[in-house]
Amino acid sequence: MTLKDKTTVTFYNGLNTIGGPMIEVAYGKSHVLFDLGEVYRPELNLPDESYQTLIQNKLIGDVPNFYDPKITGKKIDTDRWEHSAAYMSHLHLDHSKAMNLLAPEIPLYAGPITAHMLPALNEKGDFLLPAAGHKSNYTRSIIAAEYKKPIHVGDITLEIWPSDHDAYGATGLIITTPDKKISYTGDIRLHGYHPDWVHEYLTASKGCDLFISEATGVSWPEEKNDKDSEEFTGPKNEKELTEDIVNLQKENPNRQITFNTYPTNVERLLRIIADSPRKVVLYAERAHLLKESFKKDYPYYYLPGDKKFTDLKPELEVSYSDLLDDDHKYLWQAVSDFDRLQKGGLYIHSNAEPLGDFDPAYKPFVEQFAKDGIEYKALRCSGHADEKELKEIISEVQPAILIPVHTLHPELEENPYGKRILPKRGQTITL
Repeated sequence: MTLKDKTTVTFYNGLNTIGGPMIEVAYGKSHVLFDLGEVYRPELNLPDESYQTLIQNKLIGDVPNFYDPKITGKKIDTDRWEHSAAYMSHLHLDHSKAMNLLAPEIPLYAGPITAHMLPALNEKGDFLLPAAGHKSNYTRSIIAAEYKKPIHVGDITLEIWPSDHDAYGATGLIITTPDKKISYTGDIRLHGYHPDWVHEYLTASKGCDLFISEATGVSWPEEKNDKDSEEFTGPKNEKELTEDIVNLQKENPNRQITFNTYPTNVERLLRIIADSPRKVVLYAERAHLLKESFKKDYPYYYLPGDKKFTDLKPELEVSYSDLLDDDHKYLWQAVSDFDRLQKGGLYIHSNAEPLGDFDPAYKPFVEQFAKDGIEYKALRCSGHADEKELKEIISEVQPAILIPVHTLHPELEENPYGKRILPKRGQTITL
């Protein structure tokens, strides 16, 4: 470190997209990278997910001195960079999928839940991008950071704070260099299960020199006044969502009811299980994920021909045929064979795949339920702060500089307390 050193921030990806932020903070001979995701663009229908294909389509950032040289063919400049580290804010693929591309010698930090769950999620090798020289189901090492405990990377210090998002174990990051303080939200909201954690993180970030905030909530200005949209008619928070699922069961005592959720939204699933008046039965693969990650056992079923999991208790298995015949006892997770569900039944799609209108598979998925005589109900609760919450978040931090990321319209997010910068992809800013 010398007196001429200054903090720089380089933005490699995720500025005008929903997801995929890749940002580097550097000072002297030390630098850190966050996050390590891939932008979700199913409509591109890419031939493969090779490194070059992802770079060419801007699905990951062209980040020097972090990726594995076996993948890039480019040697890491260890003379320039004596201290390196990376961080992932949460489990979602647009923040984690490219983690195996990181050079194996660079330490990767994440919150303890993220670090614990990712190897289980990638058990079949279909969650993360593959690491060079390993089988597809290999997951590189992740250091489970202690919340709020300083992590020293040369001249840079990291603190990982618990936050709230619709991915279990989501965190925010506070970065301190010798001359600046930077806060990065990851994905964040105030209407989830733990707004107190978010407020505590924002208080710790108050007055920072740079606040890098996701701004997904301002991405669709054309829908702002659409009072008929699901955003206005659906549940306003996670508590209401669970209550809606409970009420649907009470209102339909003799009707087959099935559901599905996204695998990383563990806390929502656990709340549904805890509050449901019916017995909740999970697909065996999901029950296995919970067993692997948290050592918890739940009722489950197999589809015909499924591989059996040795860690699931046999006495908790419910037969698939019993579920197909049931109209009052079970609330169960349907993942396929939707045409075998009972006509007149109810299926609840709660942020499961396909995720929404932007996915070409979503419309035909929904339409098929109507053809099969099954009521389709989307019960969603966003993992992202809406426009009003974003204003509250920024007001709690009052940053000197705001940089909105993870949004289609960063120009719509304002900073009444200082500057707002809208960097271009690949741009470096000196603080």
